[in-house]
Formats: sequence, structure tokens, C-alpha cells
Amino acid sequence: MLLFDGVCTLCNGFVRFVIERDPAGRFQFAPLQSDAARRLLSAAPQPLPDSLVLVENGRLFMRSTAALRVARGLRFPWPLAYVFVAVPRPVRDWVYDAVARNRYRWFGRRDVCMVPTPELRSRFLND
Repeated sequence: MLLFDGVCTLCNGFVRFVIERDPAGRFQFAPLQSDAARRLLSAAPQPLPDSLVLVENGRLFMRSTAALRVARGLRFPWPLAYVFVAVPRPVRDWVYDAVARNRYRWFGRRDVCMVPTPELRSRFLND
């Protein structure tokens, strides 16, 4: 389950990127603003990032680790990006945080969360 900032243009673009490269439908999605995300994260240590969280086999992955684990689950050549997991996490997260801090200024913000098409609705949890 990939939890994302539903009003962030960059985050929504990342979700569309994942959908197009995940023909097997491995990933499901929910906006962080949804009740589904709040339920999933209710027992998680705080504070949580406000941009991207991957829930995989009951474990939470955040920031750059979440993005790299998602890339690993996509079709070729995107799993090759997982090699960047060898970069120390503080360095990866510093870059991730710089983009996350500026994402609204650089990419914009939506008034409402993304509404999936009928054919993609089964991959989104919004309740």
C-alpha cells in the first residue's frame, strides 16, 4: 500500500508513474488524508512524513526508502534504481526532504485529492 499526499501535484504524478509501470497491479494506493491511511498509520511511530509512506508486509517504509522500494517493484528498468539504497540513508533522505519541503512551491498543490478512474478505483482505498 502506497500512501501519498493527495493534494500534492508531484505525489499524484508519482502515483500515475507507478500505475503505468505496475501492470500486475502490485501496488494499491491511498491518500494520506484518507480515513484508510489514518487507520493504517494509527499505531505507527510519530511523526510520519507527509508525502510518501509504503506499507509492505506490515512494515512501514518512509521517505527515500519507500520510493526506492516502490521502484524495485516496477517493471524493468526501474528496479535498477534500487542500487541507490547503497547510498547512506541520511544522504538519501536529505535529498528526499529537500524535494518534499519544496514540492508545493515547485510543482503545485491541488484543492482536492486525486479521483481515480473507474478502472483504477479498485487499487485505491479512500474510506
